[in-house]
Amino acid sequence: MVRSVKLNNGSSLPILGMGTVALSESQQQVKDALLTAIQVGYRHFDTAMLYGTEAALGDALVEAFSTGLVKREEIFVTTKLWITDNHPAAVLPALQTSLRKLKLDYVDLYLIHWPIAAKDGIMTLPTKDQILPHVDLKGVWAELEHFVEKGLIKSIGVSNFSSKKLESLLSYAKILPAVNQVEMHPCWQQKQLREYCKNKGIQITAYSPLTSPAPGAEVYFNQRISVLKDPIILAIAEQHAKSPAQIALRWIIETGCIPVPKSFNKSHMSENLEIFDWELTDEDRQKISTIPQARGSCAEFMVNEATGPYRTLQELWDDEGDSV
Repeated sequence: MVRSVKLNNGSSLPILGMGTVALSESQQQVKDALLTAIQVGYRHFDTAMLYGTEAALGDALVEAFSTGLVKREEIFVTTKLWITDNHPAAVLPALQTSLRKLKLDYVDLYLIHWPIAAKDGIMTLPTKDQILPHVDLKGVWAELEHFVEKGLIKSIGVSNFSSKKLESLLSYAKILPAVNQVEMHPCWQQKQLREYCKNKGIQITAYSPLTSPAPGAEVYFNQRISVLKDPIILAIAEQHAKSPAQIALRWIIETGCIPVPKSFNKSHMSENLEIFDWELTDEDRQKISTIPQARGSCAEFMVNEATGPYRTLQELWDDEGDSV
């Protein structure tokens, strides 16, 4: 069984999750894959309005609950507030839509997907002119806190926030963010952000932990970055008789972070779970620390040079993460 960590509000979060981005699979394929994941031992599922997989996950959970495969309290579900709903008045309708698709009375973790707002009706990655010049994160956060109090959300957090943006949020938050979900892997180690979040009691979850974008999303990723082809990762994998994916995932959990890899292949699902009964050596960790650093996705589409709120990538990311 996957182990768990305690979040800053006392909730338990399984140390390994499963991503659900599915741009090429049918809803039935996603549902079947998620049921398989539950059968092999996954208890933490990461979805989002943008991913289009909330309904398939909901169908899988209904079947898993009704057949006695798992109980609701054994499953941890994360979903996210998309940028078109990143407005105080839009939070409740968006949350209700997600809960309806997930067929749940509450969501375990609800994240602000990006520190950005966009025009209504955009359910894809936005073009630059669709980004709005302002985002009322203070108002949105107050709404999220309200729905924690109402029991619709157990934990709240953010995604793609730098230390600087987290610091701003903490200046007005009554409920501290439990999680910050960001790109993180041996090729983008996020040392500065990890240290900040550790000091503030915020758990990092790592998306794209294997730098393997979902089919159809490759255009948004730096194709020169590949954890699974990195020579240092490959050499360590050979020494331990493990797969490169296992080395990368093990490294992430040893940093205290939680990876959410996505694979709908049963053998890969099982392999990704087999990272808890062995450790990397100090020499392994030192070698991994020397891997050249680069983001898999800089998210250029979130920058608007004319109106902002972030006119450069430096403003979006606050120059964070360039060194390990």
